[in-house]
Amino acid sequence: MQLLQIAAFSAWAAAAVCGATSVPVIARGVNYNLLSAKLSASAQIYLPGSELFTDYTARWSNVSTPVANVVVVPATENDVVQIVNFANQNSVPFLVTNGVHGSITTLGAMKSGIEIYMTQLNSIKIAKDGKTVTVGGGVMSKNITDTLWAAGKQTVTGTCECVSYLGPGLGGGHGWLQGRYGLVSDQFVSWNVVLASGKLVTVDKNSDLFWGMKGAGHNFGIVTSMTSKIYDLVRPNYALKTLIFTGDKVKDVYRVANEQWLINGKVMPVDLINWSYWFFDPTMDTKPVIAFYLIQEGVDTVSSTYSAAFEALGPIVNTDTSGDYRDLAAWTGISLADGPCSKSGNANPRFPIYLKSYNTSAQAAVYELFKNATTTPGTPFANALFMFEGYSMQGVQALRTDATAFAYREDNLLVAPLLTYKSTGAASDAVASKLGNHIRDVLYKASGQKSLNTYVNYAYGDETAKAWYGADSWRQSRLQCLKKDYDPSGKFSFYAPIA
Repeated sequence: MQLLQIAAFSAWAAAAVCGATSVPVIARGVNYNLLSAKLSASAQIYLPGSELFTDYTARWSNVSTPVANVVVVPATENDVVQIVNFANQNSVPFLVTNGVHGSITTLGAMKSGIEIYMTQLNSIKIAKDGKTVTVGGGVMSKNITDTLWAAGKQTVTGTCECVSYLGPGLGGGHGWLQGRYGLVSDQFVSWNVVLASGKLVTVDKNSDLFWGMKGAGHNFGIVTSMTSKIYDLVRPNYALKTLIFTGDKVKDVYRVANEQWLINGKVMPVDLINWSYWFFDPTMDTKPVIAFYLIQEGVDTVSSTYSAAFEALGPIVNTDTSGDYRDLAAWTGISLADGPCSKSGNANPRFPIYLKSYNTSAQAAVYELFKNATTTPGTPFANALFMFEGYSMQGVQALRTDATAFAYREDNLLVAPLLTYKSTGAASDAVASKLGNHIRDVLYKASGQKSLNTYVNYAYGDETAKAWYGADSWRQSRLQCLKKDYDPSGKFSFYAPIA
């Protein structure tokens, strides 16, 4: 391996000798030159004091962040094997990163160790039969979308352009195309995985780990590459209807959503996605507004069948946009150019809950909580966002609920307040935690659900394993057995650990 930042290493060692506290220190007996000698020529190691160390350890959410003392950037599958073996031999913790959008507080349990940054494992190869694609473990969602698009293909990816392709899929993974094809994880055919022992294995339908990787995969190993199903691009065009309402319409808006798609046996049409955001924009209103998006596949204008009942409520904004699949992230404010893809130093905790339908009284109650949180003078949460993601679930629900480790196929809505703020320490973080959990608790109690169902990819961190992976005892037992078999020492337990 050619690149080991010696200057940074020297500064790090000097800081350790001088007792400086600004630079984190690994156990002093660890010699990363020994690791360097085992890695490929294109692999990279960065130590504190180097510019890229700072860049690579920065995260989207700056609360309860993991502490790394070294960043290793593998260039080959074998590099990952060597890194894990080296870490094991030296009793050093390690954490795999790529899109760094996970904001779960359990990551803070990593107080020192190796960050394995997967960005160089970014290959994308479409099979000759055009039915699958094999991608490296560091590929980003936009990379695979654009590559497949150029070949007249598509697959289910996460909605945000700056998240990795693999990361959301390990936790199930919602995406624009799930109404037709299922979750991101439902597309995975096989993975090459470096286990906690350092052994490289292939996991496919013949492995008992196949089930667990589809929904709880971050508990079991490092995916160096995966093969996924892909599909012909047959409906490239999309239409967007943007309706913005004042907050006094909150009950009416979600009553209509229920009546259209969520109650009395009705389902979201396969060609439709309904998202909404609440946010405070003083140029629009003195209270948070409701931005309601209807996104329809295969057309240039959203059908009035879908929009008429909402338009009748009297939105303050009513606009139409047309484009293609590649525009969806920008339309919903999650493209590479948008704020959610920047690392601004903010804390960005989310408090997710799955619901089957909206309780309109609860919607009104949490609107009041959100209004007070965002508009009170001096509030740290003026830039908070409340997200309501309503995808078509037909492709997701085509599989049995026990088909994979993802537990929540029967739920129709993913709801989460995103409490963006500048953290000033434990006290401000505690205020955010209390507010977020209060909002979620109101929705949970009104839902009538027997268990708190949460999306592990949005998790705050104080939820239970039952909330992340399903409360059924057989699910918990199966996952715990897999964890015992494949990671008995808990090396992959910094993100939403099973146990």
